[in-house]
Amino acid sequence: MKKRGKQLLALLLCGVLFVGCGKSKGSKDNPTSTGSALFQGELERNVTIRVLENDTAIERGYFNELMNAFNEKYKEYGIVAVDANMDQYLDLANDGPYGYGPDILYQANDVLMKYVKGKHILPLPVESLDCYEQIPEVAWKAYQSEVDGKVYTCGVPVNVQATMLYYRKDMLPNDWDTTWDANKNSIPDMLENWSAMYRYSKEVHEADSKKYGYMVSLYDPYFSAGYLFSYGGYIFGQNNTDPKDIGLGAGDAYKGTMVLKQLARIMNEECIDDTIKRSAYTKLGDGTYFATVSTPDVYTTFLKELILTYEKDGLSNDEAKKKAEENLVITSLPKLPVNGDITQESNEFMETKSMGGINGYAISAYTNAPNACLAFVDFSTSYDMMMKRNEYLGIAPARNDAATAAGGLSAILYEKLASGNIVIMPSIQEVAQIWDPMNTFFSDLAKDAFRKEGEQKYITKESYQKGLDTVSKQINDAIFTLTTKE
Repeated sequence: MKKRGKQLLALLLCGVLFVGCGKSKGSKDNPTSTGSALFQGELERNVTIRVLENDTAIERGYFNELMNAFNEKYKEYGIVAVDANMDQYLDLANDGPYGYGPDILYQANDVLMKYVKGKHILPLPVESLDCYEQIPEVAWKAYQSEVDGKVYTCGVPVNVQATMLYYRKDMLPNDWDTTWDANKNSIPDMLENWSAMYRYSKEVHEADSKKYGYMVSLYDPYFSAGYLFSYGGYIFGQNNTDPKDIGLGAGDAYKGTMVLKQLARIMNEECIDDTIKRSAYTKLGDGTYFATVSTPDVYTTFLKELILTYEKDGLSNDEAKKKAEENLVITSLPKLPVNGDITQESNEFMETKSMGGINGYAISAYTNAPNACLAFVDFSTSYDMMMKRNEYLGIAPARNDAATAAGGLSAILYEKLASGNIVIMPSIQEVAQIWDPMNTFFSDLAKDAFRKEGEQKYITKESYQKGLDTVSKQINDAIFTLTTKE
C-alpha cells in the first residue's frame, strides 16, 4: 500500500473510533469513552508491537522487566512487545503517517494530547481496563477531549508528576532543631518556607563559596510557572481549555516573578539556562547543593549519585546505599510569603502551587494491532506493574491502590492534586506554544539578578507586570498569528 493510502486508512480508522466511542455509563461529570469496534474483536495473533517508553525507565531496568513479563503472559498469542528504539520525543504527527513511529507511546499528558486534533492517537475503551476504577477523575480528565459534544478518553494515566523538593538531610546544620525551627514543630524552617530557604542558602554560600543552598534552572517553565499560579496567574482560561484567555499576569502573579528573581540572587548564573537542570544530580550528590527541585520519577538518579559519593568516602555499596536512602529526602515545596518578599521574615505564608502532569500511555492511530496494544496498556497499568514501576523509579502511581500501598510521596502528591496545588498542564494542542516565550522570559528574569544596578529591567511592580503581560501576548501571537511581536 502506498504511504498516502496507509495514512488515509489510519485516519479513517481513527474517524470510526471517534464516531463509535460514547460517553461513560457513569455520571455526567466523569465522561469517558466506552469503546469501539476496533477494540471489541479478538486479540491479533503473531504480531510485534513497538513501545516507546521513558528513557529513565529503560536505563533503570524497569522497561526490560515489563517487556519480559508481558511477553511471557501473551506468548501463546504470538504477541511480542519490543522497544521502539526511538527518541522519546518523537513527533508522531509527522512520522506516524509514513510508518515510522511506535504502536504505543508513554509521555506526559500535554505531549500525548496534542495528537488528538489530528487524530493521530486512538480514543480508548478505558472502562474495560483493570485500572479504571482506581484512577481519580482529575487524572482521567487530563486525557479527555470533547469532539462534537462528545467526550473521549485518549490515554491511560500511569503516574503523577509535579515539582518536588530534593534535599540532603546530612547537610542540615547540626543544631537545626534549636536554630532553624522557629515554630518548634521538628521540621527545619528552610523546608517549610522560602524565606528561611533564602536565608539558609545565603549562609551556606557565605561559609563556603563553592557550595550553595538551593539551586535550580529558573528558566524552565515547568519549575517556575508555579510561582505565578500561587499568586493568581494561570495559563489558559476555563480550566486550561481556552487558549484565547492567557492569564500569566492575572491576580498578583507579579509577586511570583519577584520571588524568582530573589531566588536567583542566592544562586549563580547557571540558573539562567539549563545548566543546573543537567548537573543537579551530580552536584546534589557530591554536596555542592543542599537542595534542588525535580520530579518524583528521577529519585533513583539522585540516589545513584549520592551512593557514588559515599562509596568514594570509603563505604561499601550496601553501606552507601543505606546511608543514601536515609539522607536523600524528597518532599513538598516550601510555602511562600503572602507579600511575595522572601528576603524578609514573614509570619504569613501560603502553599506553593506547582505545574504538574499526568504521564501515561496512548495508542497510535497507525498501529495494525490495536487490541494487542490495549492488552499491553492494561497489563502495564495493573497493580503489580505499578508497584514495580514505583520500586524501580520512585514514581507516584496514578492508581489509588498502588499509591496507597506505596505511601509517603504518593500520598503527598495525591493530597496536593486534590487540593488544587498541582496545576495539570493543559491538554490542548495550543500548549506547545507556551514554552519558548516562557523560557525566554524566565531566563531574562533570572539574568536580571546579575545585571548591574541601573541596568536591571525588573524592579517595580509595574515592570514585573509588564514582563508578564508581554509574554502572554507573545503566546497569543504564536497561537493565533504564528508571529511573535514585541
